[in-house]
Amino acid sequence: MASVRSCVSVKPAASRVKCRSARVGAATLEPRGLRISCSSLSSSSYSSLASLGDGCRDVNSCANSTERDNGVVDLIGDGGRGGWCRQRVIAMCSAGMEGVQHGAGVASVPVKEASALPERAKVVALVAAVMLLCNADRVVMSVAVVPFAAQYGWSSSFLGIVQSSFLWGYVFSSMAGGALADRYGGKKVMAGAAALWSLATFLTPWAASQSTIMLLAVRSLFGLAEGVAFPTMSTFLPKWFPTHERATAVGVSMAGFHLGNVISFLATPIIMSHIGLAGTFAFFASLGYLWLSVWLLNVESDPLDSATISKSELQLILAGRSGSKVQGSKFPSLREVLSKIEMWAIIVANVVNNWGYFVLLSWMPVYFKTVYNVNLKQAAWFSAIPWAVMALSGYVAGASADFLIKSGFSVVLVRKIMQSIGFIGPGVSLLCLRFAQTPSIAAVLMTTALSLCSFSQAGYFCNVQDIAPKYAGSLHGLTNGIGTVAAIVSTIGTGYFVQWLGSFQAFLTLTAVLYFSATIFYNTYATGDQIFD
Repeated sequence: MASVRSCVSVKPAASRVKCRSARVGAATLEPRGLRISCSSLSSSSYSSLASLGDGCRDVNSCANSTERDNGVVDLIGDGGRGGWCRQRVIAMCSAGMEGVQHGAGVASVPVKEASALPERAKVVALVAAVMLLCNADRVVMSVAVVPFAAQYGWSSSFLGIVQSSFLWGYVFSSMAGGALADRYGGKKVMAGAAALWSLATFLTPWAASQSTIMLLAVRSLFGLAEGVAFPTMSTFLPKWFPTHERATAVGVSMAGFHLGNVISFLATPIIMSHIGLAGTFAFFASLGYLWLSVWLLNVESDPLDSATISKSELQLILAGRSGSKVQGSKFPSLREVLSKIEMWAIIVANVVNNWGYFVLLSWMPVYFKTVYNVNLKQAAWFSAIPWAVMALSGYVAGASADFLIKSGFSVVLVRKIMQSIGFIGPGVSLLCLRFAQTPSIAAVLMTTALSLCSFSQAGYFCNVQDIAPKYAGSLHGLTNGIGTVAAIVSTIGTGYFVQWLGSFQAFLTLTAVLYFSATIFYNTYATGDQIFD
């Protein structure tokens, strides 16, 4: 019989107790009859037992009953949560095991202590890592398209088609990805997506050598897989972070996304010069499978399913969830969703954000090479700097938004402030770009545009979680799917504008006008209230 210092002991009961088997560690304990002697428990001890959760509510009721006077408390399990509670109750008690049938022997009962690093910090680090890979794999093509075009003789207009082909698949999976994540959990959906887009990354050079049709098909497959990432993130993070930490979590995750630009822009030309085009794509694909092995072993879709989270951290997360207690309500119809002007504020913001973002993402290396005649490695450096600053500013935006909300500012006011900065700043910067005479000045303006653009992450991006926390993944997928159509138009349109007019500036001016118009619309109609439950 094992024993630990404690206030109570476990002894055979005279009658059978209503109790399911409690799994502790690797062994299973099957109580035939169990009662806990509580003669030495203080009132505060009873409160501690009762505070362990819903699974221990019977302990509290017994503590307040006449059985307390007799020094006996019956444990009544209630399934999964009761099992979680019972581990802690058993750990608090001396392990007198008479009358308990053992599974594969138990030497001791481990107690989960709060770790120095919160579990949600590990979770957001892995989300940031996969978002980094998500964007890095996109940018490989943005850099490699220059030697591809030289090798296969692509025109500027066809180059735009190749750049946009990944969005053809992206637009469909973006809409479906959120619903999949809402139904099956973020862990499985994100894992499947990363595995598929890593495969498509690996196949891209081979597809280009076969035919343009094969290349476009593989790039569409790549987009089909990547389109799941953002809606899944929108479903996943609200389950792991309370409302007042959510914008910061998004900021950290998006910082990883933008760092993917930096790493890929800088590393791709260097890797390409050593191991060639095929080797470069294979290298980035292998990183995806490395991440996948870590993700599957260390993350759960919901903190309630985590075996490593501490009690205090779980209580913090559950207490800070907004709208998560609503059960059994039906997903709103598409007609109902599109009838809400507040939803259109988010859709318009997403459309304009994607329009501007993909213009800069897809065309920045070509812009510096065409306008300022810099070589590929120099273009990569000039292209990487803005994304590096954007990674930092995205975190600053998220932390600032959470600070303002905790300081008492209304959610809708904070969202509007962040979104205004995220649109007006880039618009002004793009208008000033026409006056840049050197690549250095252009890089400064691009950096300003993208760093301020990242404030949208604490604006419309988080706003979906405000108005519909239960359906954040599905609705983000819907809005992002519509926004992706705009990204396709802008990516292809830039190529035709450059070919017809011989200049980038006309299209950049049009993008700036869209930024200003969307700012007015969002500030007029956006809300921070929950409108879908």
